[in-house]
Amino acid sequence: MAKDHLDRYVFFYERFVGNQKSRLESDKGLQKTKSEDLAKLRVRYGSSEGELQVITDAWLQIIECRRVLKWSYVYGYYLPESERVKKELFGYLQGEDESGLERLHKCAEQELKSYLQENDATEGFDNFRLKLLGLTKSTQTYFENLVRALENGLSDVDSQ
Repeated sequence: MAKDHLDRYVFFYERFVGNQKSRLESDKGLQKTKSEDLAKLRVRYGSSEGELQVITDAWLQIIECRRVLKWSYVYGYYLPESERVKKELFGYLQGEDESGLERLHKCAEQELKSYLQENDATEGFDNFRLKLLGLTKSTQTYFENLVRALENGLSDVDSQ
């Protein structure tokens, strides 16, 4: 019994800490993007600051989502075991948010790198920006829904 409680605590704590570390790393990614990458992209693609704002916005969304996700693990830890349906909804919402966030993060970090490389073709950059914009907006919506559900005590479902 005590081991189960400890294991449960460790599970939530590790995810809390992991998201905090990821948030701090994302902040470093934002700073690098602002200090180095955006200037390279302006020169390479002739893009204006406004056209590249989508990249900064994506990083800001990633940072905010990591913060929300971090604290959602505290909420999840304190959800009573007797609230089975609420726990299922919470797990579903959290899983959807994590999945969307990972897609956004991959695009903002890894896919952007290909457009920063000297030998890469310059074609497709506009499509990349549109993809990043779409991922940023959809991730924002997922997280707004999670926050709203948590603020309302997951009241969309009746506990059983």
